[in-house]
Amino acid sequence: MARNYSIKSLFRQMPNALLARYFQERGLFADLDFASMKEGSPEALFAVWQALQDTQRNPLEVDLRQIFDMSCEKGWLAILDEARWRFVSETEEYATFCDQLSSLSSHYARAMTTFLDYRACWKGATRFYHADTLSYWIKRRSLPRQRTAVDAASLRELANLISHHFRHAEGRGQHCVVESYRRNDLDYFFAFPEDHAQQAAEWVNGEFHPRPHNPAFEIVYVYSQQDGTLDLNYRGGRQAVEPLQGIFVRAILKLDELPSDPKDERVYDLNPLRTPGFPFVCDPWSGIQSVAVKRLRLSSTVKSGDRIILEADPTRDPAAVYRLMDKALKNAPGHLYNVTQVELSAVVDVDEDKPARKVTIRITHPNSCSLKYDELGLRLRAMLAASKIEPKEPTEALEPAPEPAEA
Repeated sequence: MARNYSIKSLFRQMPNALLARYFQERGLFADLDFASMKEGSPEALFAVWQALQDTQRNPLEVDLRQIFDMSCEKGWLAILDEARWRFVSETEEYATFCDQLSSLSSHYARAMTTFLDYRACWKGATRFYHADTLSYWIKRRSLPRQRTAVDAASLRELANLISHHFRHAEGRGQHCVVESYRRNDLDYFFAFPEDHAQQAAEWVNGEFHPRPHNPAFEIVYVYSQQDGTLDLNYRGGRQAVEPLQGIFVRAILKLDELPSDPKDERVYDLNPLRTPGFPFVCDPWSGIQSVAVKRLRLSSTVKSGDRIILEADPTRDPAAVYRLMDKALKNAPGHLYNVTQVELSAVVDVDEDKPARKVTIRITHPNSCSLKYDELGLRLRAMLAASKIEPKEPTEALEPAPEPAEA
């Protein structure tokens, strides 16, 4: 579930000592006695905050909203990933960093402490957090497993090629900047080309009026040298996907052309999930409390297009959907249907300060899965792999071929 930003909520959750540091380092609220404020009761702070001029408050709001976003488990893990790279040759310093921040009272305190004391880690961590929230990644396989070029000249080349493509194809992208980051075994590249000029209605110095501006749009690449894969996130037309992949391999992998992309032929075998009591395997560290099947789609092996969809609430009865299936197939042999789509309901501990969260996982034949590649998605994907629910090379079709048209 998305977390809705509220400045009062941030003040309520953040330790007063850290709020005092943040504002006093910016020359604000020197007369406010943060030490005497009751923790979790920020009314006095909120009152002086409201009294600030827009020109003072707006830049601070940008900082504080970002700190709020990072004040969660996903943000904390992104901070750890960036710090691990920053302290790659300083093992003791990284251990000290982890010990110091882990001992703090909450993710709010960890995010603010990182912002105040470890600014070198902040920007990369916020980029990783943002990437973890993105969906609809496009994967390219069978790339050479080689090191990426991340020198300034190669990043400029990537930016210039992206800019050139969009200027000629769509009339935008006059300027572009690229940032690169290392995250464990993955290389992240964030590109920000200039978008078409836009006009937005804004409040400026207490006056409401339209204001033209030149926003950037975003392209994110994630390259795995170990797997020889490139993930691309681009919210635009599909026709730009292959050119953007080609631009990456030219500028960063130094290839003359984009290698061919063989079709992924692996498929999910979902039929084992039609058995009541299927054993889902969850590691203790994963935070996954339970997993149950709540929806099944059965496809006929005899007549193309014939399907039975079963859905039940597994909260009180984990076998509820199977009882429905028994009724639906009472007069039909079960072997005439294959499971071609399943929805799972997982209960997972996501945030130490909140109740466990329900997550729906939809898996569809042949090889589609609704999970993201963020920290939570990777935990649940690991559960699927441990439970032997993973794409495999196909052995036979799960749905019949369309019947030939009559002459």
